[in-house]
Amino acid sequence: MYRRPLQSVVRKIINVSASRATYGKLFNVKETPQAATEEEVGAFTKVIEAMGFTGPLKYNKWKIKIAALRMYTCCVERVNYDEFFEKCSLPDTLNSWFLVAQLHVWMCLVRMRQQGREGKYMCRYIVHSMWEDVEQRSKIMGIDAIHRKESMRAMTETFYAAIFGYDEGILSDDGVLAAALWRNMFNRQCEDPRQLELILEYVRKQMQFIDTLDGEDLLLTGEVKWRPLLEKDAQSILKVPTPTYNDAGL
Repeated sequence: MYRRPLQSVVRKIINVSASRATYGKLFNVKETPQAATEEEVGAFTKVIEAMGFTGPLKYNKWKIKIAALRMYTCCVERVNYDEFFEKCSLPDTLNSWFLVAQLHVWMCLVRMRQQGREGKYMCRYIVHSMWEDVEQRSKIMGIDAIHRKESMRAMTETFYAAIFGYDEGILSDDGVLAAALWRNMFNRQCEDPRQLELILEYVRKQMQFIDTLDGEDLLLTGEVKWRPLLEKDAQSILKVPTPTYNDAGL
């Protein structure tokens, strides 16, 4: 109930944003970069961004917002949540759905942060789309306003704690990342170490795959594909090919 009804809602959000983006000449999208680039940020741009505003970007802001909505939709509609629930022994609840969704949102955020100011701007709207979606799903489930507010507050704390832990883990070794997954994805309740190993491997191979995607395409389209949770010989994706030599050592 908390999943299927809102797939159409996410599509509606994208369609509404797209219609706004095409309304009037102010929202015309140009594929060519605008004058201001990350390397040419002027003093005025630095001042207004220090005040919390966003200065001129390389691409049209509405184009980036729509791409952010589409990227979030990829985190929702292109992930087999039932498979995650089954393989990780997670209950089929809104909270479990959120734990899986935030993992994929985080991976998108890590990738888009590499795209400079435009990527950071896009990250803001990926997260915004997520909270809009979570709130709509809560309403569909009939959760009253008071409990919905409490739930949103708890999910917000969970999300930022997870982001901090995952960021630390992806920059460290498998032990640190596995600990972050155990705390956040499994809520400190994982009795089968093979489940933790499966998700750890999934994150590593997925991050490696996302890094190969063109950053400019991601900024303009938001299209992300996900590798399957279960793959034959998935470890080969993570291993660096071993060089082979002939008898002469060449």
